Amino acid sequence: MSLVVPQSPVSPLSPAWRRCVGTGRMSLSLRSGHARALAVAQREIGFELVRGHGMFHDDMGVYRTDEVAGTRHVRHAFTYLDQVVDGYLELGLRPFLELGFMPSGLASGDQTVFWWKGNVTPPRSYPEWQQLVDATLRHFVARYGAPEVRRWPIEVWNEPNLPQFWQDADRDEYFRLYEATARTVKDVDAELQVGGPALAPGGAAWWAPFADFVTAREVPVDFVSAHAYSSEAAQHVPFGVYQDLRPAQRLLDQFAAPREHLRDTALADLPVHVTEFNTSYRPDNPVHDTAYNAAYLAPVLAAGGDLVDSFSYWTVSDVFEEADVPTALFHGGFGLLAHREIRKPTFHLYAFMARLGPQVLSRGQDHLVTRHDDGRVTVLAWNPVDGGEERHELRLSVPVPDGVSGAGGQGGPGAASVLRRSVDEESGNAWTAWREMGRPADPTPRQLDVLHACSEPSVRHHDVPVVDGRADLDLTLGRHEVTVVEVTPVRDEAPSWIDDARIPGYEKERR
Repeated sequence: MSLVVPQSPVSPLSPAWRRCVGTGRMSLSLRSGHARALAVAQREIGFELVRGHGMFHDDMGVYRTDEVAGTRHVRHAFTYLDQVVDGYLELGLRPFLELGFMPSGLASGDQTVFWWKGNVTPPRSYPEWQQLVDATLRHFVARYGAPEVRRWPIEVWNEPNLPQFWQDADRDEYFRLYEATARTVKDVDAELQVGGPALAPGGAAWWAPFADFVTAREVPVDFVSAHAYSSEAAQHVPFGVYQDLRPAQRLLDQFAAPREHLRDTALADLPVHVTEFNTSYRPDNPVHDTAYNAAYLAPVLAAGGDLVDSFSYWTVSDVFEEADVPTALFHGGFGLLAHREIRKPTFHLYAFMARLGPQVLSRGQDHLVTRHDDGRVTVLAWNPVDGGEERHELRLSVPVPDGVSGAGGQGGPGAASVLRRSVDEESGNAWTAWREMGRPADPTPRQLDVLHACSEPSVRHHDVPVVDGRADLDLTLGRHEVTVVEVTPVRDEAPSWIDDARIPGYEKERR
């Protein structure tokens, strides 16, 4: 029995799924491979904002010190930062600024995180930290204009509730950092957007104290932010990990958590940004390369906009080095794209979302049906991973706009063209092809050509009759399949003398 999709929209499709994407650390955007990956993502998906760590890390060269004749000098330099931001803007992206980590010359200690050694200690001088923030934002305003920079959210630090990312996970010290930073931001321009606390999963105990602190001291907060991951404990193997995943609903529960914890506080009505999310929090977990990852995340992309104002996939590219320089082309990296801009199944999930219309007609545990302004209907469907089905059946009766005509434009029952793109264990799945090649760590040019070809989704098309303004879709989805189906009314413009049955080999064809 078909699910009858309503003709009238039930809601707009939230743009929260594409508002932001992660990069890793900002200096990676200076590399050609990362820049190419961002360009591919913008061309086929179209994100609005991009967020990364390490704006003040030493490799960006913003905070500089020199000592001459016993006198210490500080200089703020923006050579690399300008190149990164200019590159974003040229692609139609804006930065979602994360203020961190601590420059070594300003750090109070030597604790670092990641292979690239981001310093996670408080500033040894809060006035110097404020001068750094002030100088950077004033530079942005002077270079890009205040109206532009006001559109860039500014987040204070990253996951301070974890001792790996903030020394001792010292909550009071983070509140001190937040206050000093937020007041500095507003001193530059009162309309700049500042927020935090960018909590990792498990930070529930921070929300109420954060709200109490900023309220009592009247500290500016324009938005709140948090992260979401659904993986269990890491099972380590050489150069990688495996992890079990909790149900995808766990991600949506984490999306909802900030508003739940802040419901009775002065921050209750603020925008909520999930500035990182994914299945696994590890950059060396093979699940990220799979069709399972795409099918798992499909219901999250479909429903996440009901809960938050943005949720940022971590990350756009496997040009990424938190755990170390990757040891193979496919290594379980976070990226939507592997190295050499090879598209992964989750990339196609996002590209399929970009084909949807702005109005939601129906949403369920295995589908999202939308309508475009011209009346076209587009369906995103997936085989739910929690069911473990090799084959999943979905039958939909979808509305087709008036004006569909039969042969020669003379009316009649009419038809609709159905165009279907899919990724699964075989189609749009370079990881499967790479495994069948023997998992080459450094593929040859010919192997790369094959992997690019195998990364393309399957494309199928046919037509279906339109009866009483409706077309029936019978979709069979394979294991871990995600598919997008575009239903377009057909207006037959063939001249009356066309007869395909007269072409040799097409005797049984009918126009």
